Amino acid sequence: MARLRPARTFRHIDSQSWARYSQKKPKKNYIRALPHTSLLIFKMGTQSDSYDATVTLNTEQDIQVRSNALEAARQQVHKYLEANLPMGYEFKVLVYPHQVIREHKMATGAGADRISQGMSHAFGKPTGVAARLRSGQPVFMIKTSKKNISHAKEAFRKASGKLSGSYRTKVA
Repeated sequence: MARLRPARTFRHIDSQSWARYSQKKPKKNYIRALPHTSLLIFKMGTQSDSYDATVTLNTEQDIQVRSNALEAARQQVHKYLEANLPMGYEFKVLVYPHQVIREHKMATGAGADRISQGMSHAFGKPTGVAARLRSGQPVFMIKTSKKNISHAKEAFRKASGKLSGSYRTKVA
């Protein structure tokens, strides 16, 4: 399903959370059907105890990031690290997109006022999911050796271009 609206319409946290979905009683919920998430893989690379450096990508503001943006950033990081550090890193996605994004689709064009119901049923239908991030919260984490920190920083620089908002790389 194609995206209908740009990410800038959903990135600000200005309303209450809508993540309530019950599998036992779906008709009792506002959210009848939960949209699927684009983000399905959360751990990549090789797990090892010999890694001595941890690099994280942290947010600098409260923001809401869609699952397809997280997936694009994940693919960018994994592709860069596989090319430059094969078998020399462990990469994890630390957030899960559970926030349901709704959209109230309105009819537009000539005669739309006769077809549309206006704002009488304006709750909207679920169109996607997003992760709500707080300022300073880590989004991605790479464990690697100290000599490969520059590659991890470059991977996060490329990934932050796929995500809305501003991010900072932190080395521990």
